[in-house]
Amino acid sequence: MYSLSRKAEDYLEAILNVILEKGYARTKDVAGLLEVSPSSVVEMFRKLDAMHLVDYRKYEGVTLTEKGRAVAEVIKFRHDTLKRLFLLLGVSETVADGDACLMEHELSEESIRQIRLFVDFLDSGDAPADITGAFAAFCRAGTGRKGND
Repeated sequence: MYSLSRKAEDYLEAILNVILEKGYARTKDVAGLLEVSPSSVVEMFRKLDAMHLVDYRKYEGVTLTEKGRAVAEVIKFRHDTLKRLFLLLGVSETVADGDACLMEHELSEESIRQIRLFVDFLDSGDAPADITGAFAAFCRAGTGRKGND
């Protein structure tokens, strides 16, 4: 993968998410998703365009190049994998999304791959009956070891 800043990766992922939702990405859409100013978005669009990861056209928005889409899809895969894990663990949607965003940049490919396999296993029906329900009951009962909170 490219050596990109976390910020640049977040923009690529946001562009992909907007494109998947609307079919196109405009400055205001990406700004709204990332909660940044339109001028910040334009600045990053220009940087990503110079790196040949997007095609930026003033007043028209941005599209991902083939290379840009490949990078964005890897980042989205990492984010979605971590968010699914956190949701299975009973973390709220908002916290799961935020924590996934933080961790997607830091974990190794091996860890992400194994987490994805574990999450897929839990969702497959091949896992022991109601393992996630048993875990939720364990959490509600407060039977975890004391002193590790």
